[in-house]
Amino acid sequence: MKFRKKPVVIDAWKIEPSFHEGELAQAVVDGKLKYCEDGSVLIATLEGTMQGLPGDWIIRGVNGEYYPCKPDIFAKTYEAVESAA
Repeated sequence: MKFRKKPVVIDAWKIEPSFHEGELAQAVVDGKLKYCEDGSVLIATLEGTMQGLPGDWIIRGVNGEYYPCKPDIFAKTYEAVESAA
């Protein structure tokens, strides 16, 4: 059998030098994210703590969970959508 991923809209943030911690402030307060001095981010996922590196994306899943995603996988899996006004 073959399956297609359901189209869902997610929130995502690219980890880069101009990355603003305030965008994910509540996740930091809740202990889901921790910013490191080297520019990486530690992310509490359902599978354990994972590290997002500069250039990676942080994705908030459909159940509010966070996880890192490498840029090549992100580009193959997601496309930008227009915000509803």
